[in-house]
Amino acid sequence: MNTSSLAKKKSGSTDIKQYGMLIALILIYSIFNLLSGGKNVSPMNINNLIMQNSYVVILAVGMLLCVLTGNVDLSVGSVVAFTGAACAIMVLDLHIPTPAAFLGILVCGLLVGAWQGFFIAYLKVPAFVVTLANMLIFRGLTMVILGGQTKGPLPTEYIQIGAGYLPEIYTNIGGQKIELLSILAGFIASLIVIYLEIRSVNKKKSYGFEVPAAWQEVLKLAVIILIINFFTVKLSLYNGLPVVLALMLVLIIIYTFITNNTVPGRQIYAVGGNEKAARLSGIKTQRVMFWIYVSMGLMSALAGIVLSARNASATPKAGDGFELDAIASCYIGGAAALGGSGTILGAVIGALIMGVLNNGMSLIGWSVDIQRVVKGLVLLGAVTIDLISKKKAS
Repeated sequence: MNTSSLAKKKSGSTDIKQYGMLIALILIYSIFNLLSGGKNVSPMNINNLIMQNSYVVILAVGMLLCVLTGNVDLSVGSVVAFTGAACAIMVLDLHIPTPAAFLGILVCGLLVGAWQGFFIAYLKVPAFVVTLANMLIFRGLTMVILGGQTKGPLPTEYIQIGAGYLPEIYTNIGGQKIELLSILAGFIASLIVIYLEIRSVNKKKSYGFEVPAAWQEVLKLAVIILIINFFTVKLSLYNGLPVVLALMLVLIIIYTFITNNTVPGRQIYAVGGNEKAARLSGIKTQRVMFWIYVSMGLMSALAGIVLSARNASATPKAGDGFELDAIASCYIGGAAALGGSGTILGAVIGALIMGVLNNGMSLIGWSVDIQRVVKGLVLLGAVTIDLISKKKAS
């Protein structure tokens, strides 16, 4: 099989995975809608679904870069707890202005990532070992700086990033109060999705890649636009657009652009596909690995700020198990278990699936133990299907 055929096959495989995950998301949501008696489609629950799972999306965006190289970061939950605690202490005890504290914690996240990246990239210590060690280190440091106590309540300007809303413009339609900015956001997002999809199809055609039939593209766009506007309309019936939703969209756009349209982004895929070949082709693989973990440190710090803002406090147990949700989101979203394949959009869909599972099982009263069993089975199934499909393809 020649290089062109392989490229076409890989492109088609990625599309099929994303279609499958999108269909799975809709099915899972529909099932829980029936089981909960329609509770999960209420405007308040949609709002809670976004806010409560914002950390999963933020961490999944950063985690995907690690997964693309065939590695993971087990320390993110502990780093989330540590950075959230440090930020709360800076604001409440040291009386540092909130914006300055946020900036300082983001720099702290970069330093944490650089610390881990140094061991992984330049000392060649396995990522699993480094991040496992730092999971213990930063969980311990969190207990130390908090003294085992909860730090709070946090000021209003701090809380806004995790529990606040963008400026609201209301009107009444048929006696129903509607927030117009949410409706406008859904319309603009729909236009952007259409533009990006057309651009993507034209780009694939220019490189000679196979593209789906026109009706498949139209159906895919219709489903995506329906989902977008379903969420924005529901939010318009509540309090409008959460600040954290805007933050997530900015991150998704930036990281999607980096992975799809920049040289460093393509180098990450090359390193994940075959590190030795990437190094022989002139890619500085150590530098690539280093910056991947610096990025993950930044996303962990941002998630720490968002989580502490959402809870209006910092707690020693914050972030417990977050690394599992982030890793699972990437694999469920179609990232290859061995690296080299996956997309930001897929990781976000995987994070939404995890969020819908958490939210739906809570609504119908399933215990935490059963929830973990279900999430474990979903993760195992996603990775198994990926490996089986690769064997069949080879």
